[in-house]
Amino acid sequence: MKESRDRVRAALQNCGFEMPARRITANLAPADLPKESGRFDLPIALGILAASGQLPGEQLHHYEFAGELSLSGQLRPIRGALAMTFAMQRSKTGLPRAFILPQANADEAALVGNASIYPAHTLLEVCAHFAAPDSRTALQRHQPMLPVTTSPYPDFADVQGQQQARRALEVAAAGGHNVLMVGPPGAGKTMLASRFPGVLPPMSEEEALESAAVHSLSGHFRVEQWKRRPYRAPHQTASGVALVGGGNVPRPGEISLAHCGVLFLDEIAEFDRKVLDVLRQPLESGLISISRAARQAEFPARFQLIAAMNPCPCGYLGHVSGRCRCTPDAVLRYQRRLSGPLLDRIDLQIEVAALPPALLGQQGVNAECTQRIAGRVAVAFSRQLARQGKSNQRLNNTEISQHCQLETHGERLLHSAMLRLHWSARTYHRVLRVARSIADLADSSMIAPPHLAEAIQYRRVLGEI
Repeated sequence: MKESRDRVRAALQNCGFEMPARRITANLAPADLPKESGRFDLPIALGILAASGQLPGEQLHHYEFAGELSLSGQLRPIRGALAMTFAMQRSKTGLPRAFILPQANADEAALVGNASIYPAHTLLEVCAHFAAPDSRTALQRHQPMLPVTTSPYPDFADVQGQQQARRALEVAAAGGHNVLMVGPPGAGKTMLASRFPGVLPPMSEEEALESAAVHSLSGHFRVEQWKRRPYRAPHQTASGVALVGGGNVPRPGEISLAHCGVLFLDEIAEFDRKVLDVLRQPLESGLISISRAARQAEFPARFQLIAAMNPCPCGYLGHVSGRCRCTPDAVLRYQRRLSGPLLDRIDLQIEVAALPPALLGQQGVNAECTQRIAGRVAVAFSRQLARQGKSNQRLNNTEISQHCQLETHGERLLHSAMLRLHWSARTYHRVLRVARSIADLADSSMIAPPHLAEAIQYRRVLGEI
C-alpha cells in the first residue's frame, strides 16, 4: 500500500493529468482493517482527479472500482474480483452499482448473475467514460461467456474390481458423507478418490458462486473451473494453518478451497495428529473461524472428506501374502494416530483389499462408467432436495427423527448394533443418515432393514480390519 502512492502519481503523470502540488490524504476507511495488494490504485487515482476538478465526479457514486495501476496507466489484474462482485451483489444497501475493473478480470466477475461489469484496459479509458458517457469512448457492459462444462476427472470404468468400495463411494456421493478407505499399497484407494468428484451431484448456482469466491480470494480461480467440484489433495507435511487458513491477513486454507467439493487426505495416518484434529469442528459446522489479534475471519468449509490409509506401518496387515511383520503394539500406535472423535465424524469406514491376480488385466470388464453412477446419484440427491431441501449429511437431530423413520425390526437391529459396538450418539445419527441415503438410491420412502444393515457394515473400526 505504501508503494501505491508512487504508482498512482506515475500513472497520472504518464496519462497526461496534473498531479496536484499539495498534500493529498486518501482515507481508506475503516482504518482498523488491514489493506493489501494494489486494487485500491484505480479508485485513489479517480478520487484525486475528481477532487482536483480534472474529472467530473457526479456519477462516481454510482460505480464501484478496483484495479492496480502500472506506471504507464495500464490496469493490471487483481485478486478476488469475483468475491468482490459477489459481496457487492449481496450487499443490503439496495443501490445497484456498476463495477469498473481491469479487462483481465471481466470474465471472472461476470459469472455473478445480474452484475453490471464494465472492463477497461487503461486509466484513460475509465476517465473518457465519465468525461463523455454518450460517446463511442464510453465503456461497454461486459457480456459473460460461460465456459463449456466438461468433466476433468478420470472415469470409474478404469477401476478394476473393488465393488464394495465403489458402492460405498456411490452412497457417500448421494448423501454427502465422509469416507475412510483402509487397505494395502496399490489396492486402488487413490484411484478411487480421484474419480469421486465426477459422480457428485451438479453444483447449484449458489454453490458455484461460493466456491468460486473462495478461490478468487486465494488468487487461484480460473473461469474454466466454473461449476466444477473442487478437489484438493494436500501433502502429508501440510500444517494446521495450511489446512484451515490463517496469516496476518487471514486467507482460506485447503478445507475452504475444498468448499462444495472434496478434500482428499492420502496416507492420513502420516499427518500430524494435531493437524488432523483441527478438522473436527469444520466437519460438523461447515465453517471455519480464524481469530488473530488484529482480525477475525470466517470462511465456508462444507466439504466431503475422503481419506485413505494403510492398516499398519508396513501396509500389509491382513494381506494374503502374510508379509506383515508389525507387532500388535506397532499396529495399535499407528492406527491411534487418528483420534476417536475424528473417526466418529467419518460416516463410512471401509476396507479396500488388494486385487487378486485373476482380476488384473480385465480393465473395463463389467465396470460401470462415471456417467451411469452420477445419474443414480443425481436422482437420489434430487429426492433429498424435494423432501428436506438439503443433503442427508446436513440433517440435524430433529430432521433425522422426521425423515429417517425405521420399522420395528430396524429399530431393534440398530439398538443391538449400538450396544454391541459401543457407539456414541453421534455415530448413531450418522448411521441413520447413511441408511437414509441408501434408501434414496433404492427409491424407498422408508428405511428398510436391508438399508440399515448395509449402513451398519460401513462402520468398520480399524481394529477389525
